Amino acid sequence: MNFDKEFDASGMSCPLPIVKTKKSLADMQSGQVLKVIATDTGAVKDMQAFADQTGNTLLANMEEGGKFIFFMKKK
Repeated sequence: MNFDKEFDASGMSCPLPIVKTKKSLADMQSGQVLKVIATDTGAVKDMQAFADQTGNTLLANMEEGGKFIFFMKKK
């Protein structure tokens, strides 16, 4: 999937992946896609909740090699 910016939250525990994702999205334009990499298992549930609460769109999430990959489109 194409993306405009990447943020690696590997090794960070809740709530840091969400806090840093919010900061990463702040300087992006509407419609741009952020790729987030996380190792915290709680991020799977948290990213969907974050998207629902903020109006951003979680386009995809997957697991690769023990890491969770998310693609979020800024509203």
